[in-house]
Amino acid sequence: MAIEVTKEIRDRANKLREELTYHAQRYYVYDSPEISDYEYDMMYAELKGLEEKYPELYDAASPTQRVGGKALDKFEKVVHGVRMDSLADVFSFEETADFCSKMEGEVDSPAYSVEPKIDGLSVSLVYKNGEFVKGATRGDGIVGEDVTLNLRTVQSIPLRLSEPLSLTVRGEVYMPRAVFEDINAKREKEGKALMANPRNAAAGSLRQLDSAITAERRLDIFVFNFQEGELYVDGRTPKSHTETLNRLSELGFKVLAMRTVAHSYDEVEAHIREIGKAREQLAYDIDGVVIKIDDLEDRRRIGEGTNTPKWAVAYKFPPEEKETKLLDISIAVGRTGVLTPTAELAPVRLAGTTVSRATLHNIDFIRERGIMLGDTVVVRKAGDIIPEVVRANLTARNGGEREFFMPTVCPSCSEPVFFDKDDGAALRCTNNACPAQVSRSIEHFASKGAMNIDGLGPQIVELLIANKLISDVADLYSLKAEDIERLERMGAKSAQNLINAIEASKGAGLARLVYALGIRNVGEVAAAALAERFGTLDALTAATVEQITELEDFGEITAECVVNFFSHPQNRELCGRLSEAGLVTVNTGAPKGELFAGLSFVLTGTLPTMSRDEASEKIKAEGGKVVGSVSKKTDFVVAGEAAGSKLTKAQTLGVRIISEEELMQMINEQKIL
Repeated sequence: MAIEVTKEIRDRANKLREELTYHAQRYYVYDSPEISDYEYDMMYAELKGLEEKYPELYDAASPTQRVGGKALDKFEKVVHGVRMDSLADVFSFEETADFCSKMEGEVDSPAYSVEPKIDGLSVSLVYKNGEFVKGATRGDGIVGEDVTLNLRTVQSIPLRLSEPLSLTVRGEVYMPRAVFEDINAKREKEGKALMANPRNAAAGSLRQLDSAITAERRLDIFVFNFQEGELYVDGRTPKSHTETLNRLSELGFKVLAMRTVAHSYDEVEAHIREIGKAREQLAYDIDGVVIKIDDLEDRRRIGEGTNTPKWAVAYKFPPEEKETKLLDISIAVGRTGVLTPTAELAPVRLAGTTVSRATLHNIDFIRERGIMLGDTVVVRKAGDIIPEVVRANLTARNGGEREFFMPTVCPSCSEPVFFDKDDGAALRCTNNACPAQVSRSIEHFASKGAMNIDGLGPQIVELLIANKLISDVADLYSLKAEDIERLERMGAKSAQNLINAIEASKGAGLARLVYALGIRNVGEVAAAALAERFGTLDALTAATVEQITELEDFGEITAECVVNFFSHPQNRELCGRLSEAGLVTVNTGAPKGELFAGLSFVLTGTLPTMSRDEASEKIKAEGGKVVGSVSKKTDFVVAGEAAGSKLTKAQTLGVRIISEEELMQMINEQKIL
C-alpha cells in the first residue's frame, strides 16, 4: 500500500534538493564550500531516505540520481548537432604571431580570448528546458558515443539549470591531479597496473560501461564553449565568446577562471607565459593555451577550414623537462635476457605524475650523454607517458660524480653476460633458467596483446613462482583454484576468476600464441603473418630461414630469431606441453578479404564506437596491415578523439587521415573512397 506524500514531506524533499544542489555547486564548481562534508552527507542521507520511502518523489535531476543502475552492453552512437572540430596547433611564439597577423588582416582590431587548454576528453552536453538530457564524446567530430549516464556522475555538471533553457555546450572532462595520484596509490597497493597519466585515466573512466565505476573515478569538467541553443529566456543573442562563458557560469556551469581578453599579439604572448608559469600549481593538467577570436560576428566573417576553424589555434607547450638528482642506476633483466639500465632519481613531478625512475636504454646511451652517477640530470616523458633522461647538467657537477659500468654477471642469476653483436649495445644473459627472465616471460605471455589472461599481473606471477606453483608458462594450465586461494592476498573468488581467465586463454588462437611465446623481434603483426603463412605451430616449428624470409617485411635477422627459438629442445618441449594442455595451435582465423590488401594503417586517439583493437581486427579482416608508427609508406591514419603526435606527423607527411565512420563506410561499401 502506497504511503501518502504530504505537502510537508514534498516541501522538505524539494528544500533538501535545492540546498544540496547549491552546496554541491559551491564545492565542485566554485571551490568555496560553506558547510562541512558531514553536514552535506547528513542532508543527502535524509533526502535519499525520503525518496526511497516515497517513490512519488522521484526526480531525475535529484542529487541522489547521479549514478545509474544496470551497466550498459555498449555505447550508442550520437550525431552531433554542431560539429565538434579540433583546433590547428602551433608550437612556437613565431607561429602564434603569424596567426595574430592573419587575424588582423581579416578583421579590424581583433580581440582574442586566451585560455588554458585542458588535457582531457572533449564532450558535448545537451539540455532541454533546463534538464540535462544527453552527453556524448567528441568522437571524430561528427559522430560520438552516448556517455550520458557516466557524465551524470560528474558532480560539477548541473543536472538542472537555473533557468529552463534549451542549449548545447562543449566541455573538457578531466581527472584532477590529486584524484589521479590517490587512485594510482591504491592500485599500486593492490598490485594493479598504474594509470599512465590523468588524461588517459579520464578517457578510460568516461568509457566505462558501468557508471558506478566512473563515479568512483571522481572526474571533473570545464565547460569552454557554447555550441547552440538559447542563453537568455528573452531571446537575446550573445555578442562574444567571453559573454557566453560568463552567462554559462551564471547558469551553473564550471568555466575556466584563468582566461583573459587580449587586444594584441604582445598581450596574447604575455598571457601564454603567465599560464605556463602557473602550470605546475594548477589542480589539473593542461597541455597548451587556446587563442580564439572573441567576437562572434568576427568569427563568422573569418570562417571555417575543412576540419579546423580559421579563427582559433592551440599553442602547445613543449615537452615538460625538469632537473633532478641521479641517485643510482639499477639493472633490470627483460624476458629476452637484455640488461637495461634504469635511472633511480630523486622524486620529481613531471607531466602529471611523480617520477622516481627513468629509462637509460643501454650503455651507449649513457656514454653518448656523458651521464655519471651523482649527476644532476634533465628528465622528461616521451609522449607524456614514458620517463626518460635527456641529458646531464654538466655545469652542476661538484667533482663527486662517478662513472657507471655495466655488470659482468646477471644481477638476477649471477651467470656471465655478453654483448649481443646483432643487437647494438645490448648486454644479454643467456641463462634460460634465469628467474628474472622466467617471470617477465610469463607476464608477457599473459599480457593483453598475447594470451590476455586477466588478473595475472607481475605481483601474482611473482607470488606463483615464489610458492613453486609455476616455473614456466605451460605450468599455468595445470594450476588449481584451491592451490591459488591459499596464497597471500588471494581468496576463493579471485582464485576462480584467475583459473577461468587461464582456461579462456586456450582459445586465443595461433597468432596470439606465437606472439606470446616471446620470440625475439616477433611482434603482434609478425606473429599474425607467421600464423597465416604456416597454419599450425608444428609447421612453424619446422620452418626454415629461407621460407620465413619469403614473407613480406621479414628480414634474415627476424627469420633467424624464429628458427633459433624453435631449435632449442626446451622450447619445442614447451610448445608440446601447451598443445597437450588444449591450447589452439592451428590458425582458425576467418578468410581475409582483399579490400585493404597491401595497405597499411595507423590508429591514433580514442575512436567513437570501438576500441583500437576492434578497429585493427576489422582492418586485418580486409587484408590490411596495422602498424604502430606513421611514415611515408603509411596509407591511412584513422584518427579519433585526442589524436596526438601521430596525427601531426601524418599531416606533415601528407598521409591521408580518415575517421572511424569513413573506415566503416569503406568496409561496408567494399571500396576505397
